[in-house]
Amino acid sequence: MLATATIGGGNAPMFEGTNAPVPWWSFTKTVLSAAALSLVDHGKMNLDAPVAERPFTLRQLLRHEAGLPDYGSISRYHEDVAAGKAPWPVPKMLSAVQADRLRFEPGTGWAYSNIGYLMVAQTIEASSGMPLAAALSSLVFDPVGLQTARLAMSADDLARVEMASAAGYNPRWVYHGLVTGTVADAARFLHTLVTGKLLRPSTLSAMLDGHPLPQHRSETHPDPAYGLGVMLSATNPELHPIGHAGEGPGSQIAVYAFAGRVAAAWSSTPTDDDAEMIVQRLLA
Repeated sequence: MLATATIGGGNAPMFEGTNAPVPWWSFTKTVLSAAALSLVDHGKMNLDAPVAERPFTLRQLLRHEAGLPDYGSISRYHEDVAAGKAPWPVPKMLSAVQADRLRFEPGTGWAYSNIGYLMVAQTIEASSGMPLAAALSSLVFDPVGLQTARLAMSADDLARVEMASAAGYNPRWVYHGLVTGTVADAARFLHTLVTGKLLRPSTLSAMLDGHPLPQHRSETHPDPAYGLGVMLSATNPELHPIGHAGEGPGSQIAVYAFAGRVAAAWSSTPTDDDAEMIVQRLLA
């Protein structure tokens, strides 16, 4: 199963495939980053102040420079997800991964961390005074005009979401939160973000300031870097795709902007092509 969307480049928007909401998986990180940066714009958060009396900043959390581990490294986590077990309480998950033990001094390294984005989500709630679902609606979904984007809070919230082979999945296994919505809305969100209609220019510029990741070079990403909730190029972010990919049980998603266009693809796995490769073809 496949869904794609393209916006911009002087052409009318094009949407193909299912128009049902789909899981945005780690593209949710871009949404969380946009919400946090909107709070920065409103003076309610500071990119370079310590977060929750910890030795790292919001900027370091958003750019995976805080030194926090990731629960994706725990084999038991994946086993329990596959077995359909109930999500672990947050304290159990944090204990299992020894989250209190930083892997490096903040700002001196890089390690992808879903736990870091759990802290981002918690900080958004504390700074906005709203539950995360309401905060994302107020800060991102409503300003962009997204009709289908939602934060899934329970398995029931996924009843009308296309989950491919992952029917019955509990979104609480994604500890920073799982946004769902159509592929078209994913493209609309990124298009609004990168065209400067959601954040102040200086804040968007900070978002696109990437940490170079030469250790992750590949054919798809020959010069990768990670900004504040976005994947981009280390050498020239303005001329290379900017966005995020994500993958979870049963499917994957990729949403990228390049040269004034945005392309998004969601595919069920393993029957369809890789979502990032589909997006590259749409942007070519």
